[in-house]
Amino acid sequence: MAPFLRILGIETSCDETAAAVVERGQDGSSIVLSDVVLSQLDEHSAYGGVVPEIAARAHVEALDTLIEEALKRANVSLADVDAIAATSGPGLIGGLLVGLMTGKAIARAAGKPLYAVNHLEGHALTARLTDGLSFPYLMLLVSGGHTQLILVRGVGDYERWGTTIDDALGEAFDKTAKLLGLPYPGGPAVEEAAKTGNPDRFDFPRPLVGEARLDFSFSGLKTAVRQAATEIAPLTQQDIADICASFQKAVSRTLKDRIGRGLQRFKREFPHLDEMPALVVAGGVAANLELRATLQDLCSVNGFRFIAPPLRLCTDNAVMIAWAGLERMAKGAAADDLDVQPRSRWPLDSKAETLLGHGKRGAKA
Repeated sequence: MAPFLRILGIETSCDETAAAVVERGQDGSSIVLSDVVLSQLDEHSAYGGVVPEIAARAHVEALDTLIEEALKRANVSLADVDAIAATSGPGLIGGLLVGLMTGKAIARAAGKPLYAVNHLEGHALTARLTDGLSFPYLMLLVSGGHTQLILVRGVGDYERWGTTIDDALGEAFDKTAKLLGLPYPGGPAVEEAAKTGNPDRFDFPRPLVGEARLDFSFSGLKTAVRQAATEIAPLTQQDIADICASFQKAVSRTLKDRIGRGLQRFKREFPHLDEMPALVVAGGVAANLELRATLQDLCSVNGFRFIAPPLRLCTDNAVMIAWAGLERMAKGAAADDLDVQPRSRWPLDSKAETLLGHGKRGAKA
């Protein structure tokens, strides 16, 4: 086996177009040779959310140039990479088609193996790239599309302990921001407004707090925000700040209960680890400083390491896709056939009970 493996990664699952070149040593060490991301924020902000058709067209226009730039920054050619890794799901089907078809074409033309990567697995394994983390560990994925607590046993071995039964947390932030007239994306806008707000003015609900199950629910909280805003309309800037602060406090207390129970379960199931257990947080919502502080304190009290990869690796990026491909290669997993198809729904734990419905494309993640 060569002293290192090198992969070109491609990510187009939502509204970021990204390409990266990453190396993995035999000892599990990593080197990010290049990391190129083009955000589509300006294209979607006027609509208050991601428009799938606009996203797909933007991927088509930008992806080839980004791949060339990633190779250039890494100072390598296609002949110098060992494989191609492209996001194959879950995500917006139009964007997934663009990235996966491009990956297939490059793999075929360059004679390289293709790894069709689950976007969620990219998030799940990023902490091994950034922190050299050993299995097993817990991952909290909080983004616009997902809120999940997942046990990461190994590459390709995941057990979902909790998931949202309605809205994802990032979606709840976005909808709250839109309701209050704040700009998109909603997460940063709500966090900024909350800085000058009174978190005790509104007693918003903490859904599922106290229940033994580890699932999440944010639809009721979102409804409570709407009712509060309607009752005191028209809203002043202070009203908006108070609602945001109170919303954020409710989310923080909800996560403290849900994740706290998850940490206790982990300690019961793995009482004799060789190193301190770890909670990994990934996804764009992980950038929220109040939520991050809550989770850090929770980990400290429970004897866990708190690991949050750099923000650029928490949001959508191609580094994590390349790394997931490298982890599969290092494990000896077979490459994918070139007839592999994108999947808009692709849960990490295929055995977990479906809580969000099951459509023609499979269970939601």
